[in-house]
Amino acid sequence: MSGMKTTMLLAALTALFMALGYTLGGSGGAIIALLAAAGMNLFTFWNADKIVLRMHDAREVDAHSAPDFYNLVRDLAQRAVLPMPRVYIIDQDAPNAFATGRNPENAAVAATSGLLAMLSRDEVAGVMAHELGHVKNRDTLIMTMVATIAGAISMLANFGLFFRGNDRDGHGNMIASLLAVIVAPFAAMIVQTAISRTREYGADRAGAEISGNPQALASALAKISGQAERIPNPVAERNPAAAQLYIVPTHVSELFSTHPATEKRIAALQDIAADMGAPALRSPAMPAAPRASALSPHTAPPRDQPRRRSALDPNGR
Repeated sequence: MSGMKTTMLLAALTALFMALGYTLGGSGGAIIALLAAAGMNLFTFWNADKIVLRMHDAREVDAHSAPDFYNLVRDLAQRAVLPMPRVYIIDQDAPNAFATGRNPENAAVAATSGLLAMLSRDEVAGVMAHELGHVKNRDTLIMTMVATIAGAISMLANFGLFFRGNDRDGHGNMIASLLAVIVAPFAAMIVQTAISRTREYGADRAGAEISGNPQALASALAKISGQAERIPNPVAERNPAAAQLYIVPTHVSELFSTHPATEKRIAALQDIAADMGAPALRSPAMPAAPRASALSPHTAPPRDQPRRRSALDPNGR
């Protein structure tokens, strides 16, 4: 059902893009818009992971530079029957994680140093299992396609404002311009949000199955959701579209959040835990202050003090 819903929403987004192209330039405009979108999708298909990782200044780690974190991801990938992804750490206080790559054979997973310092080993495992769930479900490719088409719609709408704004053929053109500039990007944002939320629930379920510990993922979500909204994320502030990548939303995505409410995700994970015969999570509410990670003896330091190295990332900068 989730796959069918995603397919339908992708079809709606594509139809919206084609309709906008036709409104602005007739059948010729629709064809040009389609060709442009195809070129953008092709470029993004091959380069999305490089763009995203470079955007976050992520550094790749291995079994020598970050053995605990790398081996944890390796064990989870084996449980998920997935190829070993490339593993990255982002030196950033905001606790978050994401997966990228066009397919499981070319996937990468990344976590921030803030997340590694805040969570216990089981909670980090739950988060990374969620990201591997995205890889297993091929969400990284789907979300790349969605972001590309939605971005193309916004770009075409801006072009439509300029083009139609200088057209003096009458009142009808003014209406078309308003629809192109306001309605189309707004509808694209709604569809993009709906697809992203659908994929998050699917990745939560997959992560619970891969880790075998849905309570740990629920606990991690409870701990990091509020912190991710409060701690500045420079990348998401510069590029709001990056918010859909993360396991929890940032403070820049409050109006149309690309993620379901954390409370609903935790409730769904509790239901999964019950189905698996596990005891319910004792306290899903976010703690008042983050505790030190069991794998990191220190919490994230104040921003005016140097960061201590995480046990998960012994070579942290």
